[in-house]
Amino acid sequence: MSIYIDRRKNRVTLKTKRTMYVFEMLFGKYPIHLYYGAIKSAQGIEYVKKSKSFSATYSDERIYPDTVASELPLFGSGDYRATALKLRSMETGSDVTYFIYKSMRKFKGRFSPDGLPCADADENTETLELTLTDEVTGALLRLYYTVFPESDVISRYFVLENRGKADLRIEKAMPLALDIDGDERDMISFYGEWAHERHIQRQPLMRGNQRIFSRRGSSSHHFSPFMMVTDKKATEERGEAYAFNFVWSGNWLGEVETDQTHNTRVLLGLGDECFNYLLKSGESFASPEAVMTYSGGGIGRASRNMHRFVRAHILPRDKFPCRPVVLNSWEAFFFNIDAERMERFGAEAAKCGMDMVVMDDGWFGKRVNDKAGLGDWYANPDRFPDGLAPFVRRVKKNGIKFGIWIEPEMVNPDSELFRAHPEYILAAPGRRQLESRTQYVLDMANPEVRDYLKCSFAKTLGNVDIDYIKWDMNRNMTEVYSPSLPPERQGEAAYRYMLGVYDLFRWFNENFPNVMIENCSGGGGRYDLGMMKYSTQIWASDNTSPIHRTFIQHGSTFGFPTSVMSCHVGNHKGCIEEARKLDYRFRVAMNGPLGYEFDVLSASDRVKNTISEQIKEYRTYEELILRGEFFRLLDPSACGRYAYYFADKETNASELLLSFLQNEGDESERTFKLKLSAADAGAEYVDTVSGERFSGAELKRGITVKSDKDGEYARMWHFVRK
Repeated sequence: MSIYIDRRKNRVTLKTKRTMYVFEMLFGKYPIHLYYGAIKSAQGIEYVKKSKSFSATYSDERIYPDTVASELPLFGSGDYRATALKLRSMETGSDVTYFIYKSMRKFKGRFSPDGLPCADADENTETLELTLTDEVTGALLRLYYTVFPESDVISRYFVLENRGKADLRIEKAMPLALDIDGDERDMISFYGEWAHERHIQRQPLMRGNQRIFSRRGSSSHHFSPFMMVTDKKATEERGEAYAFNFVWSGNWLGEVETDQTHNTRVLLGLGDECFNYLLKSGESFASPEAVMTYSGGGIGRASRNMHRFVRAHILPRDKFPCRPVVLNSWEAFFFNIDAERMERFGAEAAKCGMDMVVMDDGWFGKRVNDKAGLGDWYANPDRFPDGLAPFVRRVKKNGIKFGIWIEPEMVNPDSELFRAHPEYILAAPGRRQLESRTQYVLDMANPEVRDYLKCSFAKTLGNVDIDYIKWDMNRNMTEVYSPSLPPERQGEAAYRYMLGVYDLFRWFNENFPNVMIENCSGGGGRYDLGMMKYSTQIWASDNTSPIHRTFIQHGSTFGFPTSVMSCHVGNHKGCIEEARKLDYRFRVAMNGPLGYEFDVLSASDRVKNTISEQIKEYRTYEELILRGEFFRLLDPSACGRYAYYFADKETNASELLLSFLQNEGDESERTFKLKLSAADAGAEYVDTVSGERFSGAELKRGITVKSDKDGEYARMWHFVRK
């Protein structure tokens, strides 16, 4: 049992394997937060009264909405800090709400809102449903807390029903709201841009409100919808860390605010820009799901909590336990593909030991460059004269699987689709339509658009023996106006767009159940839990430079498991023919599911033989890479070195895989101590790479590694307990 209700105190305790979360109903009316952290005695958990002048009070007892730790901070309610919910009456114009506690219940499993991605329940999952009402508007809110005990994760989401007579407008909807005691803390967020995603930013909390967000219509390359709040001295192994993630792929807002009582408020959800939702009488609205975890054992443990949660409850489970090693055509040929070239490409890939060849952009319509054909989802007759199905059968005769690239959400102005249906795009009335990559954004909020796409893909791919889809999305939204929605609902356009995308993903998964989907948005532009719900893995970045990849991959591991992080060996600056550089690129790509991007037709026999051996080596460690516990050791942004290891268990591990990656040369030949805390101190280990033996105590104290003077240097150890 994970949820405990004390009816006498109107108190709720949520427990996971290592944590507890406590709140109660102040005066039997207002849900207030008491504690979130390591499991301890409930006797010491009580509300601490804080008073401040110029703040309104709940009662004569001088308890203030502006100082209380609230489970549901409301706009206009006397709480002047950032709020989780802003609701406006369309009858009176008032944006004041008071949601009062009505009832609560707990149940096994979870509530899953229609149309939204959400975490899967297992036999240990329990949910608390907290029902609150606003007497003036008639609105009813069901706030859900779902507990995933083995992952040390708790999620929050809500359903809002308009049971009043007047319409309401939701102007802010933040499913996660957490007040943390104390403000001497740091915020960790992940920023970037296209080809430079998820770089780490750690900064002390300042007075006021710190925000990370996306207004781009996607979770974006620029900020990740994942963040942490930590002790100032928290490290990978020590200190307190709270981590927050969002099961959503569209616009979002994360806020961290310190207040006058020296507490910290964290909010995550749909912000007050790029979102408002008309809730008519009798209608309901479900928020996306936000998840949180707490670690008293450092930042690394908070990450591992998230990893376990994503693997167990987000990713499509048990469908693809082994990942194909793919060879993608893009960096080899770009748009210059045809049946004959791709058949030869696939045959050579099979000889190298690849599992799959992926045909990227350029196979459909009149697509010979990025200026035409997007939206016309039929095989180019000049390039594939007998169609896709016979071509794919010929490719697969070589014993290799076949994948294909699509970009369903976009359209070129020069396409049959756009000429027939110009009304299918997002377009503001009377406004010029901006192009990006010579394409417009289709109105995925429109069911007619989605039906058109479903019919197109069913016709083109339905009889083709494909094994993999690379789903791309190569521009952000502008002129966000859906012609399919009435004027009063245009604030919902971006939100409903995302629901439409999820609908199309579900259709693909239902109609192609044995096809693995890899998500891509110009690389890592939608690297989020919403996409991971429907995609087995995600192309982490369009940047395949190994040096840049160490930064991108390092940042990605904070909130997401390595099993989703598609890592390819690319022919960056033609370096694949250099043995040392090829080895280094392979070692960098060993951080997640392995793939390659190069022209195998022009590669030397030496390169092809080397790659065959690399794939065999990767298969040796694949189980650890995809499902092992992940430990970061060196931050490449801090020292130019990236070091990490996988372990089969978080403590007393029997198998550990350690990697040391050095980007640049070092004439000083510095040394680094790499400590493997997951090792069993009382055991003996052998490194299967070198044959050397180590005690577990030695591994815990640390292996000394010397820098290389030439750079692009990698070393790996594989420790197995004897």
